[in-house]
Amino acid sequence: MSIQKKSDMENFGRGSGSATSWSNPMNHHHGELVTERQTLTPQAKTEILQVLGFLQNFEDELDGLLEVTAPNPYVKMSAYLVKRHLEAKAVTPTSLIGASGIPYATATRRMKEMVDAGLIEQRPRTASGKSFSLHPSAEMLEAWTQFSNRVRRLAGQSFGSVEPRSDTQDYYFGGSYLAAQTIQPPQVLLEPLKLTGGLKVLVHGDPTFMVMHGLKRQFEQVIGCPIQQRAFSIDRLYEEALKNAQRTSSRYDLIAIDLPWVGEFAESGYLLALDEVLDADRLNPSDFHTAGWQSAHWDGRPFGVPSQTTPELLFYRKDLFAEAGLEPPHTTAKLLTAAEELHQPSQGRYGIAWNAARGTALGHTFIMTCADFGQPVLDMPKQAGGFDASGLADGNYRPMIDTPRGLEAAEYLMALLQFSPPDILSMSWYERVRPFANGKVAMAYGYTLLAPYFEQNPSCVAFGNVGYLPHPAGPRANPVAPVGGYLLGIPANIPPERLEAAVEALIVFTSPEAQKLYVENGSRTNPRYSVGADPEVRRLSPIFEAVDAMSWRDELQFWPRPPIPEISQIIQICGEECHDMLRGVQSPKTALKAAQDRADQVLRNAGKL
Repeated sequence: MSIQKKSDMENFGRGSGSATSWSNPMNHHHGELVTERQTLTPQAKTEILQVLGFLQNFEDELDGLLEVTAPNPYVKMSAYLVKRHLEAKAVTPTSLIGASGIPYATATRRMKEMVDAGLIEQRPRTASGKSFSLHPSAEMLEAWTQFSNRVRRLAGQSFGSVEPRSDTQDYYFGGSYLAAQTIQPPQVLLEPLKLTGGLKVLVHGDPTFMVMHGLKRQFEQVIGCPIQQRAFSIDRLYEEALKNAQRTSSRYDLIAIDLPWVGEFAESGYLLALDEVLDADRLNPSDFHTAGWQSAHWDGRPFGVPSQTTPELLFYRKDLFAEAGLEPPHTTAKLLTAAEELHQPSQGRYGIAWNAARGTALGHTFIMTCADFGQPVLDMPKQAGGFDASGLADGNYRPMIDTPRGLEAAEYLMALLQFSPPDILSMSWYERVRPFANGKVAMAYGYTLLAPYFEQNPSCVAFGNVGYLPHPAGPRANPVAPVGGYLLGIPANIPPERLEAAVEALIVFTSPEAQKLYVENGSRTNPRYSVGADPEVRRLSPIFEAVDAMSWRDELQFWPRPPIPEISQIIQICGEECHDMLRGVQSPKTALKAAQDRADQVLRNAGKL
């Protein structure tokens, strides 16, 4: 490895940390998953670790071949440093010198040369700065990444590849372009964050945030301090976030909020407007999916950073559709035809699963189904791709529930009921995906964050057989993939002395490097174009390419769940009235009128009607 000066780059990384415990997040209710947390592990070790292991074994063989050997201290020290970095283990000058294989004084000089050349970065471990840890620079990590790719390709050319890959073609036809798209492993911050008691984070207990749980040690070394995380189900997260806002001083440095809560939390002064505390260019806004970045705004100002963008899609079994000679359904009419064709209760298989549990779950389904028929739940102006939700902060809106297209949406849900499992009226976020994964239903509406349940489980029937579509569209409407997910924001009542460190942590956790790390460890959500375009990410799941394509086609939209302060109440109302409709207690027209009247009353109470 040559020794040369490195270019200026932002310093992100990962490594070991303290033994601070994280709360058990799987305390779900209202139909959410109730199980012990399972540690999410990567599908495979990174190519760098594989090559490092190979080189170590190869070197051992060479040492036994000849009695006369001369170690290369640069290679040995850099290999040791990168390996420890990827394993989230600390490196001290003494341990690095010991890995060199040469005398102490000589190794010390070689190490200093690597530091001076910008290959090794030092981070103070104490206030005096006399003790420090060592970390590979961005240049060193990039060099090892490229070297690992070349080693694998050369081995395949010389000895044959166990698993055929397209690397050889890529090498001649666009390999350099793909390499440029590859996001490198993150680096550590040169200055550790100074936070008494460590960084404190409040999140939702979903698979993506649980990936962060599994990467705790790496992120503790990234930011240089312990991490404490509390995770709750969606309803309890909302309650805790509201309680925290009433405290004199926030218990958390960062909090996750569901996208529809932005308006309420912004208007109530519960979150800091990010343009007050950081330069937005540091976040690279153009790299976020447009709908995801827009959803972080209220009254034109950002109040959070997309941590996960997870659109609700239609999951369908490609194998079952092929056997039945059916085309993927792009319209609601074709979906009903396919559901009827694949609905075989006598054989234990049903046409489709969806959110139909009373309250929040069904309320989300109804307003997103209205969007499928071209009807937003509020009277928003039309624009390209759907409707303009940017002016909602003005308060000039009213619910649009009892409308002709709202009736079409309600009747569509009644039709779906015929081809759904018998327990559909108690199904919500997780319950609809589990029967799809185990083969009991042929289709399911579901968020991409739940895809690991069938994408990473080879024993489930749906494994490797799933296709992804935006919501099929009703007559006179276009396909829409309603955006869900969470933002990370900074509480407005954060102690002033913690604010600067919280900003830096926010940038780290939402960076492309961190997002790619989440994906490599099991997440199937991604808010950034650069991560979705990374060739290593695309190899992990077809879902990233599918979602990116939807975003470019303007199908990824956040207006189906407009983030007004009253949206949670409106969703609850729709979920209650529609549940009575599905149970046969009231007709679709009666349900819509009741929901409209109740939603109007909510707006009147808020002084907006």
